[in-house]
Parts: sequence; structure tokens; C-alpha cells
Amino acid sequence: MRWWRTGAVAAVALAAGAATAGAGPLRLDAADRAILHDELVGVLAELPELLAGVAAALPDASPASRGPDAAAIYAEHAAADRAGLAEQGAVLFDPGRPGFGAPDAAVTVALFIAADCPDCARAEAELRALARTRDLRVTLFDIGADAALARALGLDIAPSYVFEDRMLRGHMPVIVLEKYLDE
Repeated sequence: MRWWRTGAVAAVALAAGAATAGAGPLRLDAADRAILHDELVGVLAELPELLAGVAAALPDASPASRGPDAAAIYAEHAAADRAGLAEQGAVLFDPGRPGFGAPDAAVTVALFIAADCPDCARAEAELRALARTRDLRVTLFDIGADAALARALGLDIAPSYVFEDRMLRGHMPVIVLEKYLDE
């Protein structure tokens, strides 16, 4: 059975390569991408020798060959984010805003959500659970109704989490949120 699975995944990978090299990107829906991902991970786990030559084929990975440091590349963006947070902080972290958790909590997170957004509902539920066990307040913003504020912060995706010193765009796993809450 292993050879069949490997052959099927190889055929799909070749088709994906042909599609991206010629007529355009392979168009897979989320379910098909998940299936392809699981199959590729399974094959690579079963046949790690497929990756044996990959490191040797990569370009030089020495620090000098990598180009500018990622922190340097994004320093200007990070500074703009911090300036926006300083300018909008009174609104973002206002204990009188709709939200949940103790109004005088040590940490406040502003959560931008949208209607009919499954990731937003999940983000809110996860933050509610964290607020029950931590000194955490969450203020809620509708990214559509509060569009001017979202634009001022450069937020264009829901959910987005706004901390006093950073912004996270898109749904974040609880373990990531816990890391930032513990800092």
C-alpha cells in the first residue's frame, strides 16, 4: 500500500508543479488542500530519505548570504504599528467598551471581529476561556462598524488581536496568545 500512496502523492505533486509552471496555480479548495497536506506529511514521515538531498540543494544559508535581518526589514512597520497603538490606546483599551473580563484587569486585549466569521467566534470563545483564568479584559470591536479605527491601525482581517505593544492579524492558537499574555 505504501508504494500506491507514494505514487498517488507524487502524481498530485507533479500535477501541481505542472499547473504552477504552465497554466497557473493549482486551484484546490480548503478540503482538497488539507487532504494534499496530510498525504504529503504522511509520505514524508514514512520516507524521510526523500528530503535527504534538500539541505545540500539549498543556497548558502550563512548569515551573510541571507540578506537583511527580518527585524530590520520590518522595523519601520513595527514603529508605525506602535505609533498607531499609542494614538488609539484610549479607545482600544477603554474599560467602558463592550467586552468581557474584569474592567481593571492587568492586561487588556482589543479583539476585532466580524459577523459570520467562524475564526472570530473561535477567537472570542478562546479569549473568554482565558479571561476566566487570567487577569484579562477583552474589548470587542466590529471590524465593519469600527472600520475607521481598523483602518487607522492598518487592520484588514478579522479576527485581529490588539495588545498594548503589538497587533496580531488572523486567528492565533491559544498557545500563541498565552505566550504574549505571559510577557
